[in-house]
Amino acid sequence: MLVKETVDFLKKLDKNNDREWFNANKDKFIAANDNIIAVAGDLIGRIAKFDSEVASIDPKTCVFRIYRDVRFSADKSPYKTNLGAFVAPGGKKAMSPGYYFHIQPKMFFSAAGKHMPDASELLKIRNAIAKNTKEFLKIVEAKKFRDRFGDLHGDRLSRPPKGFAADQPAIEYLKLKSFTVGEEFSETTALSKDYPKILADSFKAAFPLVTFLRDVLR
Repeated sequence: MLVKETVDFLKKLDKNNDREWFNANKDKFIAANDNIIAVAGDLIGRIAKFDSEVASIDPKTCVFRIYRDVRFSADKSPYKTNLGAFVAPGGKKAMSPGYYFHIQPKMFFSAAGKHMPDASELLKIRNAIAKNTKEFLKIVEAKKFRDRFGDLHGDRLSRPPKGFAADQPAIEYLKLKSFTVGEEFSETTALSKDYPKILADSFKAAFPLVTFLRDVLR
């Protein structure tokens, strides 16, 4: 389970985002990172019960680095103030449709699906939605799905993408640039012993969308 010390470390890092403080507190970072790896490992076991493709993943390959790439950023803060992991076949680098959890003071959430596919992937997804509209809408407009997640998240085009008719039944989904759903949680919920189960339940509810997208991008 997520422990309070991990969140406390991130709160302090947010106020002391410099290398001197970080190096002096490296042991606390290692403990926090190990905690996220442990949560990811727990989740992999839970997710594998409904998504067998993640069963053999090493949780260490799912956790994102805390170090920021500041080469092209005006913000030169060296560290992220969040920790998270992406559970999917091949780990985070493969970027197959999968499941993400985010740990940050005042920002705890789950997400599932495919975030910002590249141009070729985006076209494949859009073509699949246009070709299999009824199947896709049955997933994303199911009452239980919408009651839980609402709309799919992310930026979208203001007009239909090139090659797709404006009267296509799924046109609002075809305008999307990402295909994800998720839920937000309080810190109290995130630090409860039930949080891994809560996350796994969220991911299970999103599994039909993940499966659709994964099949498209194989």
